[in-house]
Amino acid sequence: MDWATATPAISAAFLASLVEVVEAFTIILAVATLRGWRPALAGTFAALGLLALVVIILGPLLDRVPLHLLQLVVGILLLLFGLGWLRKAVLRAAGVIPLHDEEAIFRREQAELGQQADIGARSQDWIAGIAAFKAVLLEGLEVVFIVIAVGAGRGLLWPAAGGALAAVVVVLSIGALIHKPLAKVPENTLKFGVGVMLSAFGVFWTGEGLGISWPGADLSLLWFAGAFLATGLISVGLVRARTPEADA
Repeated sequence: MDWATATPAISAAFLASLVEVVEAFTIILAVATLRGWRPALAGTFAALGLLALVVIILGPLLDRVPLHLLQLVVGILLLLFGLGWLRKAVLRAAGVIPLHDEEAIFRREQAELGQQADIGARSQDWIAGIAAFKAVLLEGLEVVFIVIAVGAGRGLLWPAAGGALAAVVVVLSIGALIHKPLAKVPENTLKFGVGVMLSAFGVFWTGEGLGISWPGADLSLLWFAGAFLATGLISVGLVRARTPEADA
């Protein structure tokens, strides 16, 4: 494996997965705190099983898609996905929209589950398990997409999957030790960085799909990432400067 090529894919998959796993873990922990680990783990493993099935089905299908078409489609989707993350990160950094608060999400999930106190314990466990299932499935689908997007076409699916798995291990290990939402994780900073990296991959794969030979080959990813990073930071300053005028 060429580490110069694999490192950006592994890093992007790791950082993006870290954000998604933190969000899923917050809901799982809320379920476990209120209803116990049994429904929380049941919902989690059910979602993981469904995600594994999705990967098993998608894997052989990807091999049937022409490489340039795969790169083009994934590149466009990845670019849209990355720009969406980057836009929200810029707005949060500029103070236009509030920062993502895992403690608030934890309390809100507990309150929603607590409202089911008038139904039987068995029904409450089912509702709690479904909440965990939904959280893991939705966040997991984003992880699967990111792994496929940054790894498809270059034989980097397994390295990218390894990066995602490492993120899962890190979050679950820390969460198991502290038993609290990971509110101290600089999530908006991570989303800003992930938005930059995914956007860079999106431009790179789109160009590859269109038959463009980028100067420097894979090293052009660094130039794209630098351009998106600079654009994002400049945008934060511009939005901050305009926000007081908008409020007035």
